[in-house]
Amino acid sequence: MPDTALPDGSSANPPLHILWQDEHMVVVYKPAGWLVHRTGLDAHETRFVMQTLRDQLGRHVWPVHRLDKGTCGVLVMALHKDAAQALAASFAAHETRKEYRALVRGWLPEIVEVDHPLKPDDAPEDAPVQEAHTRLRCLARLSWPESYDGRHPETRISLVEALPTTGRRHQIRRHLKHVAHPIIGDATHGKGPLNRWWAERLGQQRLWLHARALEIAHPVSGQPMRFEADWSSLTQLQEARDWQKLLALPGWQSKA
Repeated sequence: MPDTALPDGSSANPPLHILWQDEHMVVVYKPAGWLVHRTGLDAHETRFVMQTLRDQLGRHVWPVHRLDKGTCGVLVMALHKDAAQALAASFAAHETRKEYRALVRGWLPEIVEVDHPLKPDDAPEDAPVQEAHTRLRCLARLSWPESYDGRHPETRISLVEALPTTGRRHQIRRHLKHVAHPIIGDATHGKGPLNRWWAERLGQQRLWLHARALEIAHPVSGQPMRFEADWSSLTQLQEARDWQKLLALPGWQSKA
């Protein structure tokens, strides 16, 4: 039976994996395909972190940042209003450090600094652009001995570390597209034929973007904290095993 909302509004989804929790905040692993909260833009979706976590903990939770529906990894939620305000202020002031992993088209150079302003999604033509910066580092490269389009003898991909210093919507996805290395599985900013080709070979169609780590000050004590969703320590999660299976393919060349 598919996961859905029960008649009383509670969640029938499986419990979320909790990475860390105290009386002020909770850090969870957000699965790919889940929304952080309900939205009219995706009215048919039934998997929401807020609703599921509220039912799981038996208390209200407050969102303080978001991850795209297709992105998996570290997500922080507040457990009371004061904590929510403090955490949200940290994100707004860019006082956090976010670390992502992405599987991208082609062989990315070892280091790429992307300083490319972005307009908000669906903004009018005359809308002002916003400063946006992402540091990219190639961790590994793979050459698949098959051509996806018949024009080259091989198909290349890279495993990339992305460190955004600003927080624009879809920033990493848009910046990787800007440097001609879109994320595999990105239906909006990537290449459809290439996405479908890799989906057939990897056995699944998804956005290969993972929020691996987040550093933020505790909302009450101010203590610096780091939270990680490392694949090697989350082997009980199918998504972690999927990433490990991907990185176990023969031919990867480490660049880190």
